[in-house]
Amino acid sequence: MNNPAPGFEKNPDRIIRLEPSPRRVRLKFGEEWIADSTDMMLMFETGHLPVYYFPVKDVRLDLLHPTDHGTYCKYKGEAAYWSIKAGDRVSDNAVWAYQTPYDEMLKINLQDYCAFFWDRVDHWFEEDEEVFVHPRDPYKRIDAVPSSRNVKVVAGGETIADTTNAHFLFETDLATRYYIPARDVRTELLKDSATTTQCPYKGIARYHTATIGDSEFQDIAWYYPDPIAECPKIKDLICFYHENVDAIFIDDVEAEKPISKKSS
Repeated sequence: MNNPAPGFEKNPDRIIRLEPSPRRVRLKFGEEWIADSTDMMLMFETGHLPVYYFPVKDVRLDLLHPTDHGTYCKYKGEAAYWSIKAGDRVSDNAVWAYQTPYDEMLKINLQDYCAFFWDRVDHWFEEDEEVFVHPRDPYKRIDAVPSSRNVKVVAGGETIADTTNAHFLFETDLATRYYIPARDVRTELLKDSATTTQCPYKGIARYHTATIGDSEFQDIAWYYPDPIAECPKIKDLICFYHENVDAIFIDDVEAEKPISKKSS
């Protein structure tokens, strides 16, 4: 090889691959459709979420303007950047591409593709459905399974939820979450929060803050009032951040707390 990537010499087991996606993917900024392709690629890279790469031929190059910004990856090479200008709006350094990548990336034709920062455009669509946060991973699975096991949530020394009608949500590589009917939650302790978050697999979540005694537990629980069609079972069920309550008990046995709050 004439220009091998130095990163692979020290880390030969690192995986970077492009896989074809059968989905039509479009993105919009302002009033303009910036990219629209049925020849998408998904990049899978060790330690990273999947990233959509668009064939350059399917991108509105007339709306892209090169910048002086650049970044370096020891596996892929030097990345060049472009800003998007549509109407009177500009999104700085929203697009990147490896135009002269390392040899290993030439094998997957990375030089023919570009990628967009998710949050630097306004809307992403897979087919005709809007998608949030990041591409949906085709190797990820979510199951919301009804369970008659007793789930009890304790916070501030108080039992704030107690049910045998929860849905256990199992999500690949993430902590199990317990979605509880509102009738089995002490909702008088909860008040609506202004916080919202988005999940590519479940939709837009709204949050509750709990007041227990003299303590306030900010954004301690969330629910999906209108989950996406693939995840209808959790509609309006309440899920508590296991990390931020005293404990969650399953059939009177304390469940191990997850390390982070990545799943919701």
